[in-house]
Amino acid sequence: MRISPKLILTTTAVVALAACSTDAPEAAADEGSAEAMMDSAVTAETGTIVDVAAGNADFSTLVTAVTAADLATTLSGEGPFTVFAPTNDAFAKVDPDTLAALLTPEMKDDLTGLLTYHVVAGQLKAADVVKAITDGGGSAVLTTVQGASLTATLDGESVILEDAAGGKSTVILTDVEASNGVIHAIDTVIMPG
Repeated sequence: MRISPKLILTTTAVVALAACSTDAPEAAADEGSAEAMMDSAVTAETGTIVDVAAGNADFSTLVTAVTAADLATTLSGEGPFTVFAPTNDAFAKVDPDTLAALLTPEMKDDLTGLLTYHVVAGQLKAADVVKAITDGGGSAVLTTVQGASLTATLDGESVILEDAAGGKSTVILTDVEASNGVIHAIDTVIMPG
């Protein structure tokens, strides 16, 4: 019997979401969201990171930001890249006025810095990140394309990213493959400082 990659990824997403959830009704909603994200991601997995994100409605705010920062060409390049991609729900946690300001042409450099803080050069699958955390005695420092670092740790089976400002984000979906790297969805926008 051959297990499909879609089944493995969906199961991983459901387990990760269930581990992050504190009550059953929310878990059920999150599981449905994860499955919807997987359905969109799996159908677009042969495209670049930008193609995969653009093909998934849960990343529409990210795609808008990438376009405003003129990073679509870069993230469609050869790579490989690992993108810790904030979902629309993650962007909804950002003050609406701050987000609107970041999307203006005058704030393009700040937006570029923020977005490239979510990108690591090379391809790090979930197992690679967990191994780096284990090998690092409980944490792994990831250098971003922006130049600053993220610290990855484990909370149970969930990977937690801590940004330069001390903010934390949980990886809620892993190993969404693209032709030039991999995407891991996160639940909170991380800040470079």
